[in-house]
Amino acid sequence: MSEQCSALIDRIIVLRKAKGLSQKELSARCGMTQSVIARIERKKSTPTISTFVKIADALGACLLYTSDAADDRISVD
Repeated sequence: MSEQCSALIDRIIVLRKAKGLSQKELSARCGMTQSVIARIERKKSTPTISTFVKIADALGACLLYTSDAADDRISVD
C-alpha cells in the first residue's frame, strides 16, 4: 500500500470518528459491509478511487479534504 493511500485512510478514520460514526454506520451509508470498512481501516485492503469517493460522499466530505492537498483547518461540522 502506498504512503498516500495509507494517509488517506488515516484521514478517513479521523473524519469518521469526528462525525461520531461507527464502522457499521459508515458502511450502511456507503452501501458496503462493515467488514469492508474494517479491512480498509486496518489497511488490509487497498480501496479503489471509486470506493474512496463513496466513503468521502458518505462522510459528507470532499475527497480533497482527505488528501494531503487539503487544508487541515477545514471544519468537520
